[in-house]
Amino acid sequence: MDISIIFQFLKELAANNNREWFQVHKEEYLRAQAEFEQLLTAVIARISLFDDSVRGIEAKDCTYRIYRDTRFSADKTPYKIHFGGYINAHGKKSDHCGYYLHLENGNSMLAGGSLCLDSKVLKAVRQAVYDNIEEYRAIVEDPAFKRYFPIIGETHLKTAPKGFPKDFEYIDYLKCKEFTCTYMVPDDFFMTPDLMDKVEDVFKQLKRFADFTNFTIDDFE
Repeated sequence: MDISIIFQFLKELAANNNREWFQVHKEEYLRAQAEFEQLLTAVIARISLFDDSVRGIEAKDCTYRIYRDTRFSADKTPYKIHFGGYINAHGKKSDHCGYYLHLENGNSMLAGGSLCLDSKVLKAVRQAVYDNIEEYRAIVEDPAFKRYFPIIGETHLKTAPKGFPKDFEYIDYLKCKEFTCTYMVPDDFFMTPDLMDKVEDVFKQLKRFADFTNFTIDDFE
């Protein structure tokens, strides 16, 4: 497995994001894609050691098309400049929290969570946090967890969500618009000899959060 092939291709693609260049370099894309699927296969195998729900998932079912949907975007470049893979026991389009790998020059990450939840589901997750606040705090305030995921969510309400008391001591935990965790990493993170040990450590912590949110989210699927 040679992860540098992926980053080199993505670097060249970012500098030449057009269909003509891509067609000429299609073989390089296929080599990079194969390397990424090999990486995902190894990560799935490692995650399955502590989360058997992902056992048997194939890498090809976790990846996304490299072609961008430009219909409603001001950016008309045709290709994504990253490779992403979502290892999810319920499928990559599910609200169920899974494990996400993102390789992009200068913007690589390990992440997971639930984006764009239906309002009823989002309210139910907030209610679960409210009703089980000590259990939730034991996860997200644990230094072992915060080492990788110091912030939950990408965007947050400015005030208490409707239906919850404004004077709740831990109201900030309910202001998340999405329940996600993101660990940004340098690109060379993926090229270290102990990569799988590091990935396992990060995703073991993510699983604690996922188990909490999925307990509620899965009732709606």
